[in-house]
Amino acid sequence: MRLLCDEMLLRLGRWLRAAGYDTAIAEDGAADADLLARCAVENRVLLTRDLRLAARAEAATVPVVRLAAGDAAGQARELKAALDIDWLRAPFTRCLVDNAPLDPAPPEAAAEVPPSSRAAGGPLRRCPMCGRLYWPGGHVRRMQARLAAWKRD
Repeated sequence: MRLLCDEMLLRLGRWLRAAGYDTAIAEDGAADADLLARCAVENRVLLTRDLRLAARAEAATVPVVRLAAGDAAGQARELKAALDIDWLRAPFTRCLVDNAPLDPAPPEAAAEVPPSSRAAGGPLRRCPMCGRLYWPGGHVRRMQARLAAWKRD
């Protein structure tokens, strides 16, 4: 499943990426017609809170889920019900910034990890697009706990 979050759902889009979903996020000011065209061309489901955009998507037969909740936890519940989102599908396998699938990082990349996090060990991954390095630090454990809670809800 490929998704596209409108600009109102930027935060949710990053959480979907954290869960391993291919999630595009609309740029600020993107025209509705451009979003609908992108969904059609890239075979994406549009996620929005915008009533007018949702109606336009339905009229254009673009798959759309309109979310009512204003917070990420509520949106996570709505998505789980609407699309059977598995919040632990493939956690931390995509870049949170640009959506690219992450590659294993070479062992020498460990030198880039803060010493306090290096001791925890775990796999290092690098984004092939932006070069960002990911490691399983405390922030990942907190994010994993939130994803697990959303899976249970």
